[in-house]
Amino acid sequence: MADAHAKNHDYHLVDPSPWPIIGAIAAFLMAVGGILSIPRHNTDGSIIPVIVFAVGFLGVIYTMIVWWRDVIDEAEHKGHHTPVVQLHHRYGMILFIASEVMFFVAWFWAFFGAALYPNEGIGGQWPPQGIEVFDPWHLPFVNTVILLLSGTTVTWAHHALREGDRKGLVNGLICTVLLGALFSCVQAYEYAYAPFGFRDGIYASTFFMATGFHGFHVLIGTIFLLVCLVRAIKGHFSPDHHFGFEAAAWYWHFVDVVWLFLFVCIYWWGGSGGVIHQ
Repeated sequence: MADAHAKNHDYHLVDPSPWPIIGAIAAFLMAVGGILSIPRHNTDGSIIPVIVFAVGFLGVIYTMIVWWRDVIDEAEHKGHHTPVVQLHHRYGMILFIASEVMFFVAWFWAFFGAALYPNEGIGGQWPPQGIEVFDPWHLPFVNTVILLLSGTTVTWAHHALREGDRKGLVNGLICTVLLGALFSCVQAYEYAYAPFGFRDGIYASTFFMATGFHGFHVLIGTIFLLVCLVRAIKGHFSPDHHFGFEAAAWYWHFVDVVWLFLFVCIYWWGGSGGVIHQ
């Protein structure tokens, strides 16, 4: 009878967890608070929507931390992440990145649809009349170098991990996280001095949606790698069991590739022939 519930398979049957429902409630509060904080909804300037948003935001952050903690415990201490489970994790990450590819395809589609067939509303030309574009060989090129270099450092960290070099792993991750943060700072500076705003026509809208969502992905990837850095310092990961880091590295390389397309298509090709912002 003692072996009636013994595990005799390679799969992981997840234990009941409160975090999905708590995370959903927190996300709902954050969404409601954000919507009610919009000036046209919050006509009396009440602080209550801001409080609701803050509570929801803190709830989402808390849920992320404790959920990650539980997953790490399942992998590092309980031994639930068998080779079969790790293989399925890889399938899941591949499908997730594929969905992200299609997400960015939508923004490129919108950009090329407007750029290749400019209508009379924008003067029948691209870039539209009155739009000053960024010099692709200024800040955009700097950010390209930063991201390509970060792809090199994360690969360095990955190879160090596979060879059992803990110091190389930590140093590579530190460099990658710092480069990711630097990219975000440069992009924030670029946005702050942009010669056009989000509402200034189709060029501005597609530009900010494509590059802005990419910037958001860089931020998420930087946090992803920062968590891996903390885990590496704590002694997690081994040469044959490190999917958490591997997933972060895949995600980061995906971010790198998307930026190369953004640089070539939007900054370089999309701005060619336009008036360059000085």
